[in-house]
Amino acid sequence: MNAVTTLTEDQLALAEVTLDFAQEQLAPHAVAWDQAKHFPVDVIRRAASLGLGGVYVREEHGGSGLTRSDGVLVLETLATGCPSIAGYLSIHNMVAWMIDRYGDAAQRRRWLPSLCTAATLGSYCLTEPGAGSDAAALRTRAERDGEHYVLTGVKQFISGAGAAGVYVVMARTGESGSGGISAFVIEREDPGVSFGPNEHKMGWNAQPTRQVVLDGVRVPADRRLGAEGDGFRIAMNGLNGGRLGIAACSLGGAQSALDRSLAYLADREAFGARLLDAQALQFRLADMATELSAARALVRTAAEALDRADPQGAQLCAMAKRFATDTGFAVANEALQLHGGYGYLSEYGIEKIVRDLRVHQILEGTNEIMRVIVARGLTEALR
Repeated sequence: MNAVTTLTEDQLALAEVTLDFAQEQLAPHAVAWDQAKHFPVDVIRRAASLGLGGVYVREEHGGSGLTRSDGVLVLETLATGCPSIAGYLSIHNMVAWMIDRYGDAAQRRRWLPSLCTAATLGSYCLTEPGAGSDAAALRTRAERDGEHYVLTGVKQFISGAGAAGVYVVMARTGESGSGGISAFVIEREDPGVSFGPNEHKMGWNAQPTRQVVLDGVRVPADRRLGAEGDGFRIAMNGLNGGRLGIAACSLGGAQSALDRSLAYLADREAFGARLLDAQALQFRLADMATELSAARALVRTAAEALDRADPQGAQLCAMAKRFATDTGFAVANEALQLHGGYGYLSEYGIEKIVRDLRVHQILEGTNEIMRVIVARGLTEALR
């Protein structure tokens, strides 16, 4: 991985430990997991034993207490081994952070210890069949009934669904629009919770993606996260970090594709010379490396902004997510081309990276929505 900013000694040590894990525990199995559609929960728990199950959770609540700047370094490094597993860990850590940040003391005690060890996995439930980019139009309802809420609705495209034990669910408790949404913590064993079939996907096959169906799920009022009407704000603040995580995963997957391309071109000969000695191909590699370095710089700038609660943090996270995921996919796709026909074969691992990184341009807010966020920030002062 090419550094674009100076890393501290602690960050260098963190990157080294994470890279060892990615190379030993993820990379050798990534293609097989993809082909078998296997979700390696045991490996995720091994990652958690290194502190990667509660990256942003405060230490007094069982987490590692790391910054967003640390987190993007961790997720980029993990993704060099498998973007699909790194992507799920980004989501799991988003859920744990939301409970740590917005939960009360009893909620933190109840859920954070097992989330941080990955004994329990977490899923984030915002998207619905009829509410994707227009998340504020969600229709899942949470009706107050005395000291309980009754939740009814369907959540779509939920990573980890079925395997996860804890679900942070956004549901409507009030009027239409964003102000009527509240956040709840639902458990897999709650009566009325069920799951759709595992979706057949282009990529991210090493983790399940299913509907979460809530059919009159009755939970006590202490399952609400934050105040009534705060759910949309909680969801969006969670997504700021989630967008950085997915951006970082794109960087890691693309860096792996670039590294493999360098090795392949160094080994492959054509017309009596190494392909790596062809200046035309060197220029393509140079562009890939330059674009990745630029994307990495923007991701780290956005992470630093989020760490210091910069008012422009959300806008910078949207910029970083859009730019890094577009760049990551473009670099991986170029790596496939540089491998020729071999890049199209599953055993080389390049086509899996391409498939995995494609969805990063869609989830955690499509890149079109990222442009909306950036444009809104630019034009707000002129309204």
